[in-house]
Amino acid sequence: MKINNLNNKLELLSKISNLLEQKKDLKEKIKQILKMLSEFTIMKRITLTILNREKDEIFIKEAYGLSDEQQIKGKYKLGEGITGKVVQTGNPIIVPNIIEEETFLNRTKSRSNNENISFICIPIKYDNLVIGTLNADRENNDTEMEDDFNILFIIAFMISEAVSIYRLEQEKKHEYILKLKEENTILKEKLKNKFHPSNIIGRSKAIQEVFDLISKISNTNTTVILLGESGVGKELVANAIHYNSIRSNKPFIKFNCAALPETLIESELFGHEKGAFTGAVSSRKGKFEYAEGGSIFLDEISEIPLNIQAKLLRILQEKEITPLGSEKTKHIDITIIAATNKDLMQLVEENKFRKDLFYRLYVYPIVIPPLRKRKTDIPLLIDFFIEKYSKEFNIHVTRISTPAIDMLIQYHWPGNIRELQNCIERAVLLSTDGVIRSYHLPPTIQTAGESGTSHTGSLKENLDNIEKELIIEALKETKGNMAEAAKKLDITERIMGLRVKKHDLEIKTFKKINN
Repeated sequence: MKINNLNNKLELLSKISNLLEQKKDLKEKIKQILKMLSEFTIMKRITLTILNREKDEIFIKEAYGLSDEQQIKGKYKLGEGITGKVVQTGNPIIVPNIIEEETFLNRTKSRSNNENISFICIPIKYDNLVIGTLNADRENNDTEMEDDFNILFIIAFMISEAVSIYRLEQEKKHEYILKLKEENTILKEKLKNKFHPSNIIGRSKAIQEVFDLISKISNTNTTVILLGESGVGKELVANAIHYNSIRSNKPFIKFNCAALPETLIESELFGHEKGAFTGAVSSRKGKFEYAEGGSIFLDEISEIPLNIQAKLLRILQEKEITPLGSEKTKHIDITIIAATNKDLMQLVEENKFRKDLFYRLYVYPIVIPPLRKRKTDIPLLIDFFIEKYSKEFNIHVTRISTPAIDMLIQYHWPGNIRELQNCIERAVLLSTDGVIRSYHLPPTIQTAGESGTSHTGSLKENLDNIEKELIIEALKETKGNMAEAAKKLDITERIMGLRVKKHDLEIKTFKKINN
């Protein structure tokens, strides 16, 4: 049906008016309007363009008769081509024959060179501002040209509010996406600042300070000394330093200075030539040479003998070593990470450690906090060790009881993480029902003096504590259902009721916790 009388014009406008009043997606409405225009007229291609205010760029938002690829190409700057001029001036333009119009750009490449067509471009205005255009290609003849122009003009007016709303929605969406990207960038920067080595578990403020110190030396060759009690995880920190450094793809050699007698330490560290001593049947490289290009971790540095400390000082100052039995020095490129659980300054005062070596080592000290100062990390470490030993021993342990957790958190952990690890390993082996309970923990942790718990250690009180813990766990699992809890513990409901009363347990509490 083509527009050739008043009735057809009114029918088209009526359909568009009804469509605009419907609660449909604006994009879908505009698509249908462009399709209607083509069906009621001799227009071949119809496009709706929108002005992007930020970029001063006009682009085709919806089109009828254009492919997606052609539609993407339809972009114009203000004043560029026919569309750019209409948006810039706010005045409509009719091009009788596009072949004869020099300013017609054919940016979409949708018209052939010999195609004889006209082009109509109508501005879409809202609140006296040009927000886009309604464009149409039609057969080049004077018949109904004025009718097509008028109908496009009316429809541009009718859809102006919808286009304005659609445009604002797109701008808000664009702003929202930009905001998300900005927030994502800020978050990434924060995460960068909150460096967390993958091999160390912890979120406490105390351990985060250690992470921050590690991150600050990741791109340097600085000598580092790790200070802290035995069992705090100095070797893990040393690993984190190396594998997050610029030397991460180079060797990482570890050496315990207390593991060998004095006569062997020098050979192990610096290497030796053939015949340097009895039994030296061939030349051998030392730990420092094996670490070339990478890092060496010298654990328990306080145990290194005084005569070897002088050679170590030379390495720190000159980056040179002299193997036993050799007169030639070798240059080495390494980063030294040392560790000790002793007070080196005290050893210096007692003449057991060289003062000059002390100051060469203390370039970048990192103090690793004891476990008692990072209590909030204990539950994380417990979960990690439970999972580790459950897999290792093929024992299905899923959780740890609340009284057991409380006991572990209250304990002062003189052996630090190493002691906690041994404790959980033992508890996993002793568990028979998939749960670690307080009586699975070592006696030192269960006693009042060690853990801070209130019981005196008498047989009756210990048994009462175990009974109470089993009842609490059963009630948690059954959401406070006493009958089901009694079945789990293989006792009668009457005895269950008496025990709940004896231990002054509130059933409602368990129902709230589980719901």
